[in-house]
Amino acid sequence: MLSTIDNPERLTSGSLLASDGSKIGGIADIYVDRETRQPEWALVHTGMFGTKETFVPLAEATRQGDDLVVPYEKSTVKDAPRIDADGELTEAEEAELYRYYGLTYSENRSGSGLPDTGGTRDVMPSTARRGTDQGRDTSGPNTDSAMTRSEEELRVSKTRRPSELVRLRKYIVTEQKQVTVPVEREEFRVEREPITDANRAQAMSGPDLSTEEHELQLNREDVVVEKEVVPRERVRLEKDTVTEDRTVSEELRQERIDVEREGGRDGGTDRLREGERTSR
Repeated sequence: MLSTIDNPERLTSGSLLASDGSKIGGIADIYVDRETRQPEWALVHTGMFGTKETFVPLAEATRQGDDLVVPYEKSTVKDAPRIDADGELTEAEEAELYRYYGLTYSENRSGSGLPDTGGTRDVMPSTARRGTDQGRDTSGPNTDSAMTRSEEELRVSKTRRPSELVRLRKYIVTEQKQVTVPVEREEFRVEREPITDANRAQAMSGPDLSTEEHELQLNREDVVVEKEVVPRERVRLEKDTVTEDRTVSEELRQERIDVEREGGRDGGTDRLREGERTSR
């Protein structure tokens, strides 16, 4: 059993669940007894895309987190009578709904504010939050004659967080390099010249016959390879700040206030959407 509450809006944030735990629909409104403030009816979105609104009694409802669980099947609720209460259920409408859900209805009230069996008493119809004489909104349980309209605003801020880590790491690689170097070497050749008057004296300076040797040293260049470490450049990490535009999209909820006029000279009912004007 749901207890008496001062703020029925707390029940409209969840869903209505069937006896098997399946979701019937989102809770659109809670109708409470004017005298006891006891939640008595839930107005639930049903049908495809939630376009239909159906009343479900809360006499045997229980809470499950933010949701309400009722002892009815989903099909039972969807086939309930269509009633446009417009903020208040009449005695006849309540009686019709109680008969459909198999509950006993009388004009006598129990301590919970729900119909009891036996006795007679004038019935105080169940009303939604918007149907009571005093206002009830987020400003408090009982407000003055003004209604507060609120809306969500988008507030965007920025936070700095690490995105990636960059480091310099030095390592050694080996590559093969070929260099062509010109080298020199000495080779011998034999020259023969005839005896002439010019070289005769030199040729006859030694003994007539003898043995002797002459040597000639030949040289060559060899390639000598050495490696030397030479500094080439200095490398460091620096940070640059780059600015880019990023689009943020979010759904914002806004409250709208409609004006309903009943009676008047023509006895009709007008509903004015916010921003509309009419006269009779």
